[in-house]
Amino acid sequence: MSFVSVSFLLFLPIVFLLYWTMQKRLKMQNICLLMASYVFYGWWDWRFLILILITSLSSFFSGLCIERSRNKRLCLIANICLNLGILAAFKYYGFFADNLNLLLSQFGFSLDMPTWRIILPVGISFYTFQSLSYSIDVYRGKLPATKDVMAFCTYIAFFPQLVAGPIERATNLLPQMLSPRRFDYAEAVDGLRRILWGFFKKLVVADNCALAVNQIWDGYADMNAVTLLCGMVLFAFQIYGDFSGYSDIAIGTAKLFGLRLMENFRLPYFSRSIGEFWRRWHISLMTWFRDYLYIPLGGGRQGTYHTIRNIFVVFLLSGLWHGANWTFVVWGGYNAVLLIMSRLLWKSKTNVDERVGGADLVSVCATFALVVLGWVVFRAESLSEAFDYLYCFVVALTTMNLGMPVYGKVAIIYCLLLVVIEWIQRDRLCPLQMNGCWLGRYRWARWLVYYIVFMLMFFGRGEEQTFIYFQF
Repeated sequence: MSFVSVSFLLFLPIVFLLYWTMQKRLKMQNICLLMASYVFYGWWDWRFLILILITSLSSFFSGLCIERSRNKRLCLIANICLNLGILAAFKYYGFFADNLNLLLSQFGFSLDMPTWRIILPVGISFYTFQSLSYSIDVYRGKLPATKDVMAFCTYIAFFPQLVAGPIERATNLLPQMLSPRRFDYAEAVDGLRRILWGFFKKLVVADNCALAVNQIWDGYADMNAVTLLCGMVLFAFQIYGDFSGYSDIAIGTAKLFGLRLMENFRLPYFSRSIGEFWRRWHISLMTWFRDYLYIPLGGGRQGTYHTIRNIFVVFLLSGLWHGANWTFVVWGGYNAVLLIMSRLLWKSKTNVDERVGGADLVSVCATFALVVLGWVVFRAESLSEAFDYLYCFVVALTTMNLGMPVYGKVAIIYCLLLVVIEWIQRDRLCPLQMNGCWLGRYRWARWLVYYIVFMLMFFGRGEEQTFIYFQF
């Protein structure tokens, strides 16, 4: 079930009403959420439920084993191997089999590894990492193993963030599943604002950008330089509006149920360096890799060589996490090189909460340009397509084939609107939170803003597109 479907708009209020009729019964609330989450996830294909059940139960029992067993490390490794094995079988087997067959054929060998194409379960990368974080944290002693299997399964399958994050840590979400929850009107209203803003970013910004981007990429060989540049920039806004819009809807929906999810985006396109960008973009994934891979490898404490190695390992695996394609691996390597250069040559700002001002405009634009270049590789179906697109852009520039953008003029307007709003409201988690500004003093003004955003969702929306991160 997708957030932007009619079925979800019917599903959400039903679950909301059922859930809060059980306000004083925690276990029944968790059962309600768990059943709703399984309906939500099984809406695509009921067979996906088998995998999430295996992941949930294996991680639940591994936590108990880790806590009680003398050989804690063996229990942890067994659970990691099982869950990563499932992920590898469904997501990566075909990729590795094809590449191994190709490699051996270059040396005159014919292994002929069998390959098959199976449906990739939606969100498998997200809930696999979520379950692994629980086992690792229990092993490290950061939290006790839970004995409430219902609460644990609800934590893994919680429907707002199940298929595209944020990747929640057990240390944050699981205790909330085990604590009584009371309806909070102010939190619910804030959640609805967040949902509305998420729908705006997805339906108005991302979907309009997607229409233009698809048209440009389908005929990029014959486009002028300005149009090709628009294709690159609009995809940057498409993936941002699409993914951060999903996170906003997820965070807002969780608030309706009295639960708080971690922030996944902090205005990443206002970053002043690549390092800052990766502290603002897909925060739940990058902090996961930091805490469970980068730091255990030694982080940046063992000298320049080891720091460079660790950054490459993290970003190459991060790229592979996004998909079984060399484009994602190269995209990860590209960002690793940029981050290493940023660390070695320039002093990167580390405080992402520091207010970005007009004096930072040059560094913000330079960082954005580097990120956009990487998105070309991310968007392409193959490395040859990515390089061909960039080659056509360079040729068009050198031959002064400029002209006006062929597609995407409406999308550009919505992107500019998004940038202006987020810049003005950059000190707030959601631009529709108007406390402290003059609009917030008047109810009619607030409702006028909500009404305008709501109308844009209906009359300014683009052709409906599947959320990009569903494929990961």
